[in-house]
Amino acid sequence: MTDLQDSAGRGTGSVDQGTLERLLSVVGAGAVELHTAPEGLRTQVTGVHVLDALEPVIRPRELLLAVGVDPGSAHAVDVVRRAGAAGAAGVVFGPGRPEPTARALQAAAEEGGTAVLFRTAWCTWAQLVGVLRAGLAAAGAPPMPAAGGVALGDLDSLADAVAALVGGSVTIEDTESRVLAYSSTEENVDEMRRLTILGRRVPPWRVAAMREAGFFQALWGAGDVLHRPAHGQDPERLVGAVRAGGEALGSIWVAAVAGRPLAPNAAETLRAAARIAAAHLLHHRTHRSDGRLVEDATRALLEDRGSVEVLAERASLPPREPCAVLAVGIGSGHPTDDGPSGLYGLLTLHCAALGHRVVVVPAGGGAWVLVSGLEREARRADGQVRRLGSALAEQLSATVGSTVKAGLGDVVPGLAGAPASRRSAERALRALLATAGPHTVARVEDVADTVGILQVVEALREVTLPPRTSVARLREFDADHGGSCLVETLRAYLDHFGDVTAASRALGVHANSLRYRLRRIRQVSGLDLESPDARLLAQVQLRLGAEADGARP
Repeated sequence: MTDLQDSAGRGTGSVDQGTLERLLSVVGAGAVELHTAPEGLRTQVTGVHVLDALEPVIRPRELLLAVGVDPGSAHAVDVVRRAGAAGAAGVVFGPGRPEPTARALQAAAEEGGTAVLFRTAWCTWAQLVGVLRAGLAAAGAPPMPAAGGVALGDLDSLADAVAALVGGSVTIEDTESRVLAYSSTEENVDEMRRLTILGRRVPPWRVAAMREAGFFQALWGAGDVLHRPAHGQDPERLVGAVRAGGEALGSIWVAAVAGRPLAPNAAETLRAAARIAAAHLLHHRTHRSDGRLVEDATRALLEDRGSVEVLAERASLPPREPCAVLAVGIGSGHPTDDGPSGLYGLLTLHCAALGHRVVVVPAGGGAWVLVSGLEREARRADGQVRRLGSALAEQLSATVGSTVKAGLGDVVPGLAGAPASRRSAERALRALLATAGPHTVARVEDVADTVGILQVVEALREVTLPPRTSVARLREFDADHGGSCLVETLRAYLDHFGDVTAASRALGVHANSLRYRLRRIRQVSGLDLESPDARLLAQVQLRLGAEADGARP
């Protein structure tokens, strides 16, 4: 007897309580990562509870979500100790495993016998509550078939198993009427099933009609199998909602084939299948390597708060092969019509066309491009990265009608070094964007002087200068006279190394007008243009002011 048949015969009686092992097998790496479980994975988990500082109740055998508790703090260690004393199944902290505090957490966990877990960076607390509650409900459902049965998350095999028992064709859909799996059959199928399978979702007009008729409200609210009798060319259908922990996960549709009636116990079998399918659908949702999960995992890694192993698994990237990061942004010209998202889509398309294994992550007004699987010989790997950056800058600039620039990060021996490569790529891109030169692609070493002055300027932001410097007096004078004439004149004069002809040309004024302004600058501010120190301080202050105003330095 299969699990489906056994469940159909037993009805909806009580089931065994879920264990930590069962829960993690259902929700797994897509939602939480296990740090330590001193009592083993057979620990029973009966619920989920959010820690409240005003009502610090900790219940036995529940997972405690330590929202707002820094996992690197002494408070976190205290929470684990209290959870252990109360008999909690485990404590879940936010993303990250800080050292050396992680060792203190582990010691507290071992002392109290409670598990410690970390929420993944791409699953919010709100999402995690729903996922864990659904996972607990699914983990308490009848166990999956043993050897030779349906593997957890194998929706295609589940659809085939249900189809064999109910004597019809089966489609498994998510809550948005998208097809996740369907049973294989060699017999003719009705037109609606054909359109649904070919489009990988129920046709929009059919969804609109069912919504207007109140069908979905009945489906998600009934908690039972709905029956739709045959009508014209549409065969008899059954549909069961797949729910767990109060959360709708999807639905299973059964349709009669070739005019044959469904099996007499089809409705009861479908009820059992819906209970079993909850774990499959939840596993599919939290384990799938779709673009969003890969993107979020990559972002977490590049920001130094993610797991190399998780990213390698999700994106099928080699964790210990050379890789590098490119930081791509739009320089001069007009931004793309689609903004950063448009650039992101073009990057993904062009990188794929160039044959590189990459993950593209939107970042601010641009994007990060993680390039994996580079040549092991350093010089050749550097050449690969430079060629990719040049090709992207050239092709994307022509496509978007704006100058696209790429900062090239250092090649590192594996994904663990990707955050350092990202930082060097961003420094190079910032230098490229800060200058109006012709270069569109560079490493830090190519623009070292610009990178250096940007770092100096950044460091000087923490320095408190005297309130009445020469530049400060000039700014006050311009503000009182409704403009920025003298400040801009000084900037042009210094930028052109005191060349009056070049500076006046840049400002669009006559050379004699510029000489007059320089005399006014001396009179108003007292600036000694013959002093190297005074000129240096003035240039630094002008640079700081330009960046604060959002202007090009």
